[in-house]
Amino acid sequence: MIHVTKSYLPSLDRYIDKIKTIWENHWLTNHGPILDKLERQLKHYLGTEKLLYTNNGTIVLQMALKALDIQGEVITTPFSYVATTNAILWEGCTPVFADIREDDFNIDVNKIEACITPNTKAILATHVFGNPCDVKALEALSLRYKIPVIYDGAHAFGVQYEGKSLLTYGDMSTCSFHATKVFHTIEGGCIIAKDDEVYKKLHLYRQFGHHGDDYYQVGVNAKSSEFHAAMGLCVMEDLEEIIAARKLASDTYNEYLDFSTIRKPHSSFEIQYNYAYYPIVFSSEEVLLAVKDALAAEQIFVRRYFYPSLNTLPFLKESSSCPISEEISKKIICLPLSTYLTREEIQMICQIVNAVLQSHTSAQ
Repeated sequence: MIHVTKSYLPSLDRYIDKIKTIWENHWLTNHGPILDKLERQLKHYLGTEKLLYTNNGTIVLQMALKALDIQGEVITTPFSYVATTNAILWEGCTPVFADIREDDFNIDVNKIEACITPNTKAILATHVFGNPCDVKALEALSLRYKIPVIYDGAHAFGVQYEGKSLLTYGDMSTCSFHATKVFHTIEGGCIIAKDDEVYKKLHLYRQFGHHGDDYYQVGVNAKSSEFHAAMGLCVMEDLEEIIAARKLASDTYNEYLDFSTIRKPHSSFEIQYNYAYYPIVFSSEEVLLAVKDALAAEQIFVRRYFYPSLNTLPFLKESSSCPISEEISKKIICLPLSTYLTREEIQMICQIVNAVLQSHTSAQ
């Protein structure tokens, strides 16, 4: 079987070597030396000192909203993983959806402005598939209206824009280190703050709001373990090779897929990309489902990512129409992409996709 992703695993010997000290010092969690080393490496790699490593990439979205004391409307994207909207709802805020751009599927800054009201307290935007939002336009909007910008950078680890990590833009950025990501710690995430006081607040949030025996504020358990951090250290050592392998796989798709009736998201910005996903958009949902079924018949499993458009979630009290997101979400899938895919497997996937596309084109 070929799944949409296959988590990268380093050699078992190397991982065991990393965790040997856990048996020696019996320090399993609560900011042990392995985690401390990983956090230092992440700060160095991403070029920031105000980073906190956490146990997942959703709790950091909640922490970001809490740290800025956001209560009210949060303008956000309808085209993202459900965690983006869930975090807003979980913190008792109201998501207000601004539609996306046709080229990169990121939130449209021009449509954000039309959504701003006196009750708008923040903007939560996603760097979709690792392609950057228009961070300069969003910064200008933030300054004009005095509204903080939080980035959901779950897909953006390893992406650089204008010589620095994409995760260093905005008032805060978050990232996921889930097992399916380019860089992972099995489960994990991080949050990056711009402001020193906000960073200190987040530091306390991560550990129940206390330092030593003294309690300073409400907090949560966002800590991670030495075992997760050890996996992160191993994966970090191989990151350059991981991204190179994913680039090679993506280039192979580019070579063999028939793009006469399909397209990919395209960023208008010059970036150093991480090849996090390989999404394609079909001419219709009917074609998408035919391709999905044809691949599944050969034990190849893709994912409708992102689907549905978040403004249509059934548990929302109210929402608005986002026609571009709604249309794209019905017609997009992510094809398998991992460091383990062979050229022959990608050729086979492309042959199946192309055959379905040709069949539907001929039938029209």
